[in-house]
Amino acid sequence: MRTISAESARRLAITRQRLAGENSKPTADGIFDVVKDLGFLQLDPTNVVAPSHQLVVFSRVGPYPPKHLDTLLWDERRLFESWAHAASIVVTEHYPIYRWIMQRIATGKGFWHGFTASGERQAQRVLTWMTANDALRRSMLRQIRERGPLPSRAFEDQSTGAWRSSGWNNGRNVGMMLFYLQMMGQVMVAGRSGGQKLWDLSERCLPPWAPKTRLGEPAIVRWAAEISLRALGVASPTDIREHFIRWKYVNLPAALASLEKQGRIVPVGVRDTDGSWPGPWYVHGDDLALLDRIEAGEWQPRTTLLSPFDNLIIDRKRTRRMFGFDYTMEIYVPAAKRRYGYFAMPVLHEDRLVARVDPAMKRDTKRLSIGRVSVEPGCDDPRVARATREAVAELATFLGASAIDYDDNVPARWRRALSA
Repeated sequence: MRTISAESARRLAITRQRLAGENSKPTADGIFDVVKDLGFLQLDPTNVVAPSHQLVVFSRVGPYPPKHLDTLLWDERRLFESWAHAASIVVTEHYPIYRWIMQRIATGKGFWHGFTASGERQAQRVLTWMTANDALRRSMLRQIRERGPLPSRAFEDQSTGAWRSSGWNNGRNVGMMLFYLQMMGQVMVAGRSGGQKLWDLSERCLPPWAPKTRLGEPAIVRWAAEISLRALGVASPTDIREHFIRWKYVNLPAALASLEKQGRIVPVGVRDTDGSWPGPWYVHGDDLALLDRIEAGEWQPRTTLLSPFDNLIIDRKRTRRMFGFDYTMEIYVPAAKRRYGYFAMPVLHEDRLVARVDPAMKRDTKRLSIGRVSVEPGCDDPRVARATREAVAELATFLGASAIDYDDNVPARWRRALSA
């Protein structure tokens, strides 16, 4: 079995994540290629800098017109909103995978926590609630069919039994009905108006060319596993399970064994300075030539800021293993107890995560405020600071900021380099 260094593993992962080499083109086609390689863009409402999905594209493309994402979503329909790792933007070419998931959910074979006994119990609870509120379901679908895309506020709550939970969705019956109808493939997000989702029937949202192929479970799982592995570059079975269609894999070991037998994926060992990473690990067969080039020294690193929800770091355990970087979001941590900042963005420099920058875009004054810069041990280097300064400036350009302000929390040595 081939053994590669941890450095080569990181560099392959970064390259397959489109974070090394030349930037992708800041066009609709260039952005589509990025999303297709990544598998998904996670959605999150936090907008202290910019929506996360826009930042993930920025890290790979540089400054670009966000309207290109809208074109791909709402005009060309090459992308659509669904549930992959979480609420996400995904690729229409992959629709058969999502239809398979939707059908399993609709028949009570699993739900949020996957197609397991726990997922089945969750699905049965949802189906029971939907049956009890069938009048609400039929009314909402009728209104959408007759009136076209509608926001959730357009529907009257005609439920006969409230949805109960300990979270934010307790009693939000209209919103939960739309969510479950989406998860079962009956409605889709057709657009947005003032930040509000517009809901329409799925058959009116999908383009005529959307693939209608119906594949069996083994073929679906193999396809999804290949998407995951290609996006990750090098991955363990756990990494693959946590990626892309998180928790929805069925009998993944059999799928990986089949792909290995076909030569589609190749097992590798990963060696670090302090020993080998617990395996097994896999590289996709189509990436072996790329791995050869990386090991021969053909690698073009970049420096960029990453969203807290960036695909490279969204799996925190994998991030800790590959980069020795322990990342926790502090949005819900009281301000006085935060170590790194409300929306601390990791700085990727070459093949390491070297710092965390906590930015906030002041839209009324068009100024990008850097509240804190926290440097990782061993990375207090003026070259790293200068590269970070350029990455922050590129983010400011993307956001349309006219100036950048650095807070006193920035280390003095770095402040001089950043402000130069």
